[in-house]
Amino acid sequence: MSVIRLTLFISVLFLPGASEAISLMGASANRISTTFQFSSFDSLGQYVSDTTPEIQELEEVVVMDQAEMIRREEANAIQLIRQDFIRENRSGSLMKSLERIPGISMIGIGSGASKPLIRGLGFNQVMVVENGIKHEGQQWGADHGLEVDQFAADQIMIIKGPASFKYGSDAIGGVIDIRERLPPAEDGFGGSIELGTRSNNAWFGGSANLFYKRNNWFAVGRLTVADYGDFKVPTDSVFVYDFGVALHEGQVRNSAGNELDFSSRVGYLGKNFRNTLGVSRVSTKAGFFANAHGLEPRQVDSELHDRSSRDILLPFQEVRHTKVINKSSYAAGNNFLQLDLGYQRNDRKEWSQYVNHGYMPAIYPSEMLYPSDLERAFDKEVFSLNLKDELFLDRHELAFGASGEYQHNDIGGWGFLIPAFQQYSYGLYVLDKFKLTPLWQLSAALRYDHSQIHVEEYQDWFPSVDDASQATEEDYLYRAVDFQREFNSLVWSVGVNYTPGDLILKGNLGTSFRMPIAKELAANGVNYHYFRYERGNADLNPEQSLQLDLGAELKKEKWLLSFSPFINYFSNYIYLNPTAEMDVLYGAGNQVFNYTEAEVLRYGAELSVLHQLTKQLSFEFLGEFVYSEQMSGDKQGFTLPFSPPPSGIINATYKPLSKGLFSNPYFAVDFRMTAEQANIVPPEKVTPGYQLVNLRAGSGISLLGQEIQVDAQVQNLFNTRYLNHTSFYRLINLPEAGRNITLSLSYQF
Repeated sequence: MSVIRLTLFISVLFLPGASEAISLMGASANRISTTFQFSSFDSLGQYVSDTTPEIQELEEVVVMDQAEMIRREEANAIQLIRQDFIRENRSGSLMKSLERIPGISMIGIGSGASKPLIRGLGFNQVMVVENGIKHEGQQWGADHGLEVDQFAADQIMIIKGPASFKYGSDAIGGVIDIRERLPPAEDGFGGSIELGTRSNNAWFGGSANLFYKRNNWFAVGRLTVADYGDFKVPTDSVFVYDFGVALHEGQVRNSAGNELDFSSRVGYLGKNFRNTLGVSRVSTKAGFFANAHGLEPRQVDSELHDRSSRDILLPFQEVRHTKVINKSSYAAGNNFLQLDLGYQRNDRKEWSQYVNHGYMPAIYPSEMLYPSDLERAFDKEVFSLNLKDELFLDRHELAFGASGEYQHNDIGGWGFLIPAFQQYSYGLYVLDKFKLTPLWQLSAALRYDHSQIHVEEYQDWFPSVDDASQATEEDYLYRAVDFQREFNSLVWSVGVNYTPGDLILKGNLGTSFRMPIAKELAANGVNYHYFRYERGNADLNPEQSLQLDLGAELKKEKWLLSFSPFINYFSNYIYLNPTAEMDVLYGAGNQVFNYTEAEVLRYGAELSVLHQLTKQLSFEFLGEFVYSEQMSGDKQGFTLPFSPPPSGIINATYKPLSKGLFSNPYFAVDFRMTAEQANIVPPEKVTPGYQLVNLRAGSGISLLGQEIQVDAQVQNLFNTRYLNHTSFYRLINLPEAGRNITLSLSYQF
């Protein structure tokens, strides 16, 4: 029985992008009179027989879906998101589309970009992986969204909690693992077209996908375009740092944007060897709220901005993210080998009107290398390598892995916040899953990492004297000095799974780590997005964390219950600490924030209850809670920034029988309740609680022999005015978007 389970597991696992997400599992059941004798597998990854079938009694082989396999065999808190969930909940960004999942929240950046929070942790504490390679952008900024085409995401695996033993640094808070659609299964030509529109910001766009397969070769291409205007909020004015700002027709001026993405893959699907080469680029341009970026609100030309809701004026950002990923895999016997190679380039520019502070000249010098409106530029190149060897034995599943990465980040523009740097890292790990009995599984992992960062010096382009003509070399101050740091880390993890029938119980205890990034080590400048002066600390140590995750799931008749509590201790959590100091000369009087370390205790849980009342009608409750407290340092007793408040969703879904032109119709209503967040750390403000109603509906519609999938949403049905505690614009009391009606059409051919 174990041989059949192993062989089937490897055959499905060999599909590109399916590693560690798909399994076939044997179960004791009724006897059947058949047998399987496999010797190789065809171009689709299915095993074919080269012998005549024999009649033999074997235990039944039960095929489990990916989600159930993950819940049973992984000790971590893991959730698999399928494409239909993404489609039915699609919003302006991929992270916004995932916000309905317990434990997942996001830092919203206008209406076209966002970044994930997992159990209250984000930025470089949450790793995003796309097609096996860690996504590397300028993710350290709250205004830096993910450069990911959400239309290209077919499945997403979410790991809640530390995963450093497998993924390395930056996975200390969790992982968002994004995977594209598997290669076509049959020879021929096909594709899909998706179109959509949203009412709140007049968004329109879509994505087209084409594929072709012949014998062992295939090719896939995708093009995505989007354009949107200023988003609307249910208010006609806001206060930006005590200055009243009127909003024309409720529009957040200069929040418009556009997006143009493309991706392609070419691959070979052999009997034992497979290789896929993918190239992609995500290009976005988006404005910042003109009244909340560096300039005083009273100096903004409101009349100019309000002439059109679709123009993108200063200030705005442009980002182009290019990826080249080659994935190779080889299966032979009980062995499965994978090699992923990646190259990324993140070219980010932030444009803003030149404003002098301190000793900066009143008029921008004409001889400067950069345009007067290029505030900051970042150009990062990343080379990545991941190697993994999996060995499937009778009762063991062994995995040996190695990873390496090199980063080079250049800077430009007249503003300065972080210096240029080079960084390399490598890691080695071993993981063993041991099937103690059919009901009990033990797992253990060990990982070692080494990282080195070289920070380059940065000297001001202006002298710090009143009369620049009398300046000497010493008057051009160094904001950053040249230095190197090396970091080493050893982490471990142990877990247990107990799966008696309809019940799943599991637990995982492990350590995790994160190397400090260049901004935390060497920042020294004004962050105009937050009106503060940020200062790094070159003596920071790697973040270390210890976390216990527990999980229980019961699937019984018409009920599905899931409960996932956790407790997490940081010995030296790295955070930006506000001080009483004001930087008058270089920070325009802004408050100084210093990077520092503190002990932090965190705990919380996610709860999910689903009741299938009838075949057509179901009810669901989704809840989440997280608490954080600093146990040492200047802010002892306070929470952490961007801590999400407790929240819950009550859902009712009705799926009538398919009739006539309509197939698989559904109607759903979500009632979201979010509590007040009074557990804050200054300069955060208490955020009132709120309630929202969201509607979803959809169906396949048959027209002229073709089926078109239609999905619609009404977000914030009652146009409620509310504040999101984790939003980028929360500090200026800008409410979230008002009522938004979305419509999307999808056609596959």
